[in-house]
Amino acid sequence: MENYKQSVGIKSWAEEDRPREKLMEKGRHALTEAELIAILIASGSKNETAVELSKRILGSVSNDLNDLGKLSVNELTKFKGIGEAKAISIVAALELGRRRKETKIAKREKITTSKDVYEIMRPSMMDLPHEEFWLLMLNRANSVIKKELMSRGGIAGTVVDSKLIFKTALENYACSIIICHNHPSGNLKPSEQDIKITKNIKEAGKIMEIQLLDHLIITENGFYSFADEGIF
Repeated sequence: MENYKQSVGIKSWAEEDRPREKLMEKGRHALTEAELIAILIASGSKNETAVELSKRILGSVSNDLNDLGKLSVNELTKFKGIGEAKAISIVAALELGRRRKETKIAKREKITTSKDVYEIMRPSMMDLPHEEFWLLMLNRANSVIKKELMSRGGIAGTVVDSKLIFKTALENYACSIIICHNHPSGNLKPSEQDIKITKNIKEAGKIMEIQLLDHLIITENGFYSFADEGIF
């Protein structure tokens, strides 16, 4: 019986082993992470159930959902029993969760500290293997009008056009701006190029009458604020 159970999909399991039914009866909060992933993939492989396969995938990232969210479709398909369709389902579900968190945080409209900026931008930048440069646009009350990705680069850096920054800011009627970029390496120390770009954008902002309030370097574990450190 045990071998039979391991070779079939969720629909043929015993009632207590069926995540879908457990979710319906007890609610989504009653399910483990492995059971939730098992619902996404629906079936396991010949030698293991969907839950067991899900536990194995989670175990590969030390049961850390943040690290699971970094796995690509190609990396997930290396697990026996995970084809491209199942891998895409997992990636899509985790991305929805990330965006939900991002939407919730973005509702904190008013920026009063550099930590506010970090909380807004971290969900968009935390899992990136490459550098990205973002623009945060504010009104006169320091409330967020919009945030926008300005450029995407490689592992070591990205290039940003200050003309494009101020064109975007003007189009959105921004009174002030905050710029952010990530360091995939986790290093929070600004490079000479980071400092030069910051000073150039600040000076250009004076001419355009759009104040640069801060520049944040963001990593998974923290941030560096140019304004807090008195760099400009």
